[in-house]
Amino acid sequence: MTLSVLDGTLYLFATLSALTVWHFIRSYVIKSPLAVIPGPPSPSLMFGNFKQLMNKDGWKFHFDLQEKYEGLVRLRGLLGGEILYVKDPLAMHHIFVKEAYVYDETQAFLWSNRLVFGKGLLSTTGEEHKQQRKMLNPVFSMKHMREMIPILYPITHQLRECLKKEVQSGKEVIDIMSWASRAALEYIGQGGLGHSFSAFEEGQDGDKYSQAAKAVVPLVFKLNWMRYLLPYVAKLGPAKFRRHMIDLIPLSTPKQIRALSDTFESASKEILAQKREALLEGGKAVEALVGKGKDIMSILLKANEGSGMPEDELLGHMTTLIVAATDTTTSAITRILSLLVIHQDVQTKLREEVTAARKEHGDLDYDTLQALPFLDAVCRETLRVYCPVPTIQRYTVQDTVLPLAWPIKTVDGKSEVKEVTVPKGTLVFNSIWAVNTSKDIWGEDAREWKPTRWLQPLPESVSKARLPGVYSQMMTFIGGGRACIGFKFSEMEMKLVLSVLLETFIFEPGPEIEWAMSNVVAPYVKGSSNGAAQLPVKVRLVSEQ
Repeated sequence: MTLSVLDGTLYLFATLSALTVWHFIRSYVIKSPLAVIPGPPSPSLMFGNFKQLMNKDGWKFHFDLQEKYEGLVRLRGLLGGEILYVKDPLAMHHIFVKEAYVYDETQAFLWSNRLVFGKGLLSTTGEEHKQQRKMLNPVFSMKHMREMIPILYPITHQLRECLKKEVQSGKEVIDIMSWASRAALEYIGQGGLGHSFSAFEEGQDGDKYSQAAKAVVPLVFKLNWMRYLLPYVAKLGPAKFRRHMIDLIPLSTPKQIRALSDTFESASKEILAQKREALLEGGKAVEALVGKGKDIMSILLKANEGSGMPEDELLGHMTTLIVAATDTTTSAITRILSLLVIHQDVQTKLREEVTAARKEHGDLDYDTLQALPFLDAVCRETLRVYCPVPTIQRYTVQDTVLPLAWPIKTVDGKSEVKEVTVPKGTLVFNSIWAVNTSKDIWGEDAREWKPTRWLQPLPESVSKARLPGVYSQMMTFIGGGRACIGFKFSEMEMKLVLSVLLETFIFEPGPEIEWAMSNVVAPYVKGSSNGAAQLPVKVRLVSEQ
């Protein structure tokens, strides 16, 4: 061991020891203003409630928090630190919009994203993040979605033909998640980067970039609480030294993530170089590109020719686009199909709507696709009840006061408070799932999946809640300056897949499925020894009905 590695190890040990002592003192000696808020007991001095919150089987714990407590819940985090669990609409408006500068992304989130993806939207904050969003907003506009949809239809047709080939070969049960994931990769690959990942080629799941994109989210979730050490580890000398430190950690996951990060960087550089060369040459070279220069990155490069955007930002945007768009959209599409399998009446009604529209128009343009009422209702209701990302974390950078839409009883049960003082350094878990399925907002049937609720006026309580979400009065894509920039693109993908596949196929139940709570929710076969996310369903051709 060299002296530098020894020094770094000692520094890390000393830092963690000091943090441990300080957290215990602050948590158990110093009186906190959050102590008035009720919450469940902590099962661990070391981890608090953290492992209950961030657990693939954590649904019961989150359900109990929804049922037993009001809009705020006090929990314990790592080393006795406090966690504020939020499901109050006014509180969320302050967190995501009014005082977003106070409730910042956690350093664990920013650093883990920067180390894996580079300097993209998910790893920047403050003014730098605002400038990046300002630059990217035009390529995610409705106008650009209208122009992009012709690029995406051939991918959808290819998906349909691949599934048809599987069915015609005699295969009754098909892992629909695998195919949805391939389609999502191609959508963002061709529509976002102007690059094909060859995701539909027989016998493979795409190129090295796409394989890395599919692997990264499950790997990062494996790190779980260890991510919160990254801000301190990131200060240990230059990048070369930190990379060497990973070799000393007796765990495989950090090494796998480092390898994925290297793959993203090398593949992104290669794609970027090819695109720049074609755009510089112009004419036939641009026409020969996947997407013919209408993809997001091509437009971005053209728009910023004179701005001198640093290459690390461009590379960061590329990787962020791929990873952020693939897993969440795959989760949403897979969830919709799993629900249609259970609710055959809804599947039949939706098939009738899309088949009639496609019979009249062929491949539907953006506006016609958006105007299909029942398709829209199915997508909205699924994103409301089964959001792909169930919680969003924030971290207070200063002391602040958080107002509540509904007063909560204090821990002694003797009084109520309409606002609470939140100390600097508090970890805030915003429960997107809880507020999306709140009976106070959506009514007594809030947790039931009822697409027809969107075909009539919503309860007055929905508009009164004034949730700050950018999409359909719900928090699935959150709101404010860090709202999901690509939600229109994601919604378009879902509707494309459903409109084309339901015209051709009937989906029926396969093995029993469990949905694991993770950074992005995913399905698994109940009792299976295969640890991979999957959704096997029976698939038949409509023509054989």
